[in-house]
Parts: sequence; structure tokens; C-alpha cells
Amino acid sequence: MVTNLDGRARPAPQLGDAFDTARAEQRAALIGYLPTGYPSVRGSIAAMEAMVEGGVDAVEVGLPHSDPVLDGPAIRSAVEAALHAGTRIAHVMRAVSAVAATGAPAVCMSYWNPIARYGVEQFAHDLAGAGGCGLIAPDLPAEEAEGWRTASDRNGLDRVFLAAHSSSTERLTTIATASKGFVYATGVTGVSGSSGLVPARARHLVTRVRQVTDLPVCVGLGISTGEQAAQVAEFADGVIVGSAFVRRLLDAPDERTGIRGVHRFAADLTAAVRSAPAPVRTTRTSRGDSS
Repeated sequence: MVTNLDGRARPAPQLGDAFDTARAEQRAALIGYLPTGYPSVRGSIAAMEAMVEGGVDAVEVGLPHSDPVLDGPAIRSAVEAALHAGTRIAHVMRAVSAVAATGAPAVCMSYWNPIARYGVEQFAHDLAGAGGCGLIAPDLPAEEAEGWRTASDRNGLDRVFLAAHSSSTERLTTIATASKGFVYATGVTGVSGSSGLVPARARHLVTRVRQVTDLPVCVGLGISTGEQAAQVAEFADGVIVGSAFVRRLLDAPDERTGIRGVHRFAADLTAAVRSAPAPVRTTRTSRGDSS
């Protein structure tokens, strides 16, 4: 249970509800990422709330890590500052609770090492208790996630694994089978914030993933403009934007201006996603390798 902004208790928001709403409105869902602790813990929470006010359907609440190997310069700069300022998992749980109180699902984004050090079962218990709905751990292979699968099932959490263009159909099947909530299809090869999103290539990966699962498939990495978001919204169940939100905070002269920039950008992306034609959702037709 979580407490609404009006003080009333209710069940924690779930990813499935967000996708159901988007599907009923014949559109893709919009998911935004921000790291906890930048430009401050309070400022990061306010920025996440601003994303929701701007129209995002769910928020990836980032847990800062000292070696974010899959993240580009924007996110690296923000998480390094957050760690230097003393951001800890307790602050992440505060952010999760604040997002859940808005009515939007809060899914934690974290590398695996901090969770392993914290204790897998304890992390799952605390995340669920804070109102979180699941975890994205980009460096945790689905094949090595038995402990997390057990802990997440026990605590009613979704688990999201990443699918890449280079993945074979056999591996996509493993990823999809291990996932709950949605499958994260990487839009580009490289770190977050990379340019060069090719919608046709991302569409092909989404199609391949859909051949092995009925879960929603969301595309992230490489999306930084409303035009790109609208292109992806034509074929994916969800559009994930991270570095471009972080950049609004990094480039702002002060915290308040950055939060306003996040709100405006969220509203722009929301308008772009909702203006796109309804996503074409192919169904499972074959398990033959199409790589």
C-alpha cells in the first residue's frame, strides 16, 4: 500500500495498469528516467514528480552507482554528483514512495552490485514496502537471476531484462521468460544518450521479441526528441527516455529552472507520443531465428 498525496492509502501503482491505460487509449506508454540525488535528493524527487505532472506514465527511479558502465556522459555526470553528495539506497526508497504517491508506477533502475551488497531479499522487501513495482538491472543477465526471480516473486515485484539487437532468438526467449512487467528493447548499440537511433532497426528488434512473448515491449536508449519518441510510439508498447531528461537538469542554471525544464520536456514528449498512430502490435507467429 502507498499513501496518496491526499493522504489516503491505496495499492501501489503497477506497470500493468499503465500499459492497460495506454492500450485502451490506443497509444504507447511513456516512461521517464532520472537518478535519485541530482541535483539534490529533494530536487530529484521534485523532478520525478514534474515528469508525472508532464504526462509520463511511469518513472524509472535511478539508484546511483559508482561505475555505470552502460550509461553515457549525461547520466554519469549526474550520478557521480549524487554519490558525492551522499545519496544512498534509503534516499532511493524515498523517491520511489514519492513517485508512487502521484499514482504513477515507480520502477527502480539499478546496477546489480549495490543490490547484492544490500541483500537481495531485503532490497525486494524494502522496494515493495516503499511502493515500488519492480526493478530494471541492466547488468544482470536473465540466466543468472534466479535469486532475484525468487525474491521478486515473493514480494510481488516485476523484473525487467534487456534485449539487444545481437541477441539470438534462443536468448530472447530466455529474457522474455524471466521478465515480468515488460521487456526492455535497446534502441541503439552503446551507452545511454548515444545518438543514432534507427527506428527500422528498433522495430525489427521489437518484432523479434514479440515472436517469443506477449509481454509489452518498450524501447529505450537513443531517444532524445519528440520526433524520435513519436516514431518509436508507432510500433513499441512503451517509449523510454532517460539521458534527455537528465540533460534538462544538468544544463539548467539552478534547480528550480531544471525542474521546470523537465516538466516542459515531459509535456512535449507526451504530446508527441499521443500524436503518433496507434502502435501496431504483432503477435507471436514463429519461434524460428530471424536474426
